Amino acid sequence: MSTFANQLNLTASILETEPLRYTPSGLPALNMRLEHASEISEAGQIRQVKVNIKSVVFGAAAERLAVQDIGSCWNFRGFLATPKGARHVVFHVQEFVKE
Repeated sequence: MSTFANQLNLTASILETEPLRYTPSGLPALNMRLEHASEISEAGQIRQVKVNIKSVVFGAAAERLAVQDIGSCWNFRGFLATPKGARHVVFHVQEFVKE
């Protein structure tokens, strides 16, 4: 097992959510898309940054997030993973608080 850190903190708004679902073991799960937009300094220049990222959240956090408004902005914390057989990264949200 690697000792490298995989943690993402992202301020983003809820762009869209799928209906709350349950895993085969009965764990609540919510698939969603988050959107972030900001300005950041890179190589001495101001850059406009925008990202739309596929995300998933499990457990009680999924139930809490499922009732939040589309467009509402939050601070999300979690990790990145690539599902088996996929080519895209998914942000696994573990915690979130109102911005």
